[in-house]
Amino acid sequence: MTDKIKSFKEYINGKEITVIGIGISNTPLIKFLLKHGAKVTACDKKSKDELGPVADELISSGALLKLGENYLKDIKADIVFKTPGMRYDTPELLALKERGTVITSEMEEFMKICPAKIYAVTGSDGKTTTTTLIYTLLTEQGYKCHVGGNIGAPLLDKIDEIKETDIVVLELSSFQLHTIKTSPHVAVITNLSPNHLDWHKDYNEYIDAKKSIMLYQGKDDILVTNSSNDDSTPIGKSAKGIWRCFSSKKEAFTFSDGNYIFVNGEKYLNVSDIKIPGTHNVENYLAALAATYPLVSKETAEKVAKEFGGVPHRIELVRTIDGVRYYNSSIDSSPNRTINTLNVFSEPVILISGGKDKGISYDEIGAPILEKAKALILIGKTADAIEKAVFDAKKVSGSTKNLPIYRRETYEEVVLLAKELAQCGDVVLLSNASTSFDMFKNFEERGNYFKKLVNNL
Repeated sequence: MTDKIKSFKEYINGKEITVIGIGISNTPLIKFLLKHGAKVTACDKKSKDELGPVADELISSGALLKLGENYLKDIKADIVFKTPGMRYDTPELLALKERGTVITSEMEEFMKICPAKIYAVTGSDGKTTTTTLIYTLLTEQGYKCHVGGNIGAPLLDKIDEIKETDIVVLELSSFQLHTIKTSPHVAVITNLSPNHLDWHKDYNEYIDAKKSIMLYQGKDDILVTNSSNDDSTPIGKSAKGIWRCFSSKKEAFTFSDGNYIFVNGEKYLNVSDIKIPGTHNVENYLAALAATYPLVSKETAEKVAKEFGGVPHRIELVRTIDGVRYYNSSIDSSPNRTINTLNVFSEPVILISGGKDKGISYDEIGAPILEKAKALILIGKTADAIEKAVFDAKKVSGSTKNLPIYRRETYEEVVLLAKELAQCGDVVLLSNASTSFDMFKNFEERGNYFKKLVNNL
């Protein structure tokens, strides 16, 4: 046990700690805090019935529960662990901070005391695939790795299992980064484009949150950014340590000429060996290889490229029926992601799209849908915005293409209509360009439900 871990455990012992949000990451956190002598109150807007068995589980572990609409009222605590989705400037948190309460999060405390080197990835698109690639490349090379953050399991409760010789790989959202005061040894920013503007005050605040990943790096730390992305380059130029840029368009630390990936001037990987489709996945490899150089050999990179089949919900082939391939890309929660996914396919696409708006523009999605889609099936709150973008693109381009557009209320109706419309050689693609929160808990639940319906056809 390192001194930092020992000090943290001593620090929380006997403290009054409130944990806001009883979810996937905070449930193990609550048990960890209780195990090390903290007096824990767990708060959540949900009722005991809505939380289900986890409520009884936490009560039996020794936690007090504060549930319902007034879950933030009259909190008295030495330390508050907030859920990542709660803004730091929520009035109740600001009032607590004024009274001397320490406001933190599971990820903030983990990064402070983690004994291993941390490789962390953020960005608007490609975070999960790049994080998984870094983890897979390093693991295949023989390193003992742990993966967490937005991907995998929470890690603070597993801190005793992590050794100084291990490597921790994290995917970090803008929500998690907003208040973090610790930076990883290797920080990767895949790209930046407007996102989560229903949560952030504006695009500048969103960029500032992403930038937090590198603000506290030292001269021996590494920052990896996308030099093909205008908003990432200024961050790279302000690097405190070693700056490595990657590009699919021009020479950089890692770049592709369309046939090969070059790393530090050396031919490293044949693009045709990459199993997962799409130019955006070539960029994900460029970012991952820039982050892991020189730890990962050419041989390991080639092996992973040939074997790595991608991450669930990211252009995931569900099944083929009567010559029609059904793909689940539920992770596509922004227009930019859907545009990238559409560009993967040369076949006629029956596109299923729509969900909850997060305050970003849909203007740019119209032209790619008009070009690539054979038919468009819309569902959810952003259906109007997506349809308008298509009509506007048609008007601007003068296109005479007659793109059938349908609206449906349920995913059962959507999948049945897609099957009816599709012919042998077509692709049915779920790529929502929107978040899932109008109908589902998260994009995984949305994608799994789509897969279930497709598998039941």
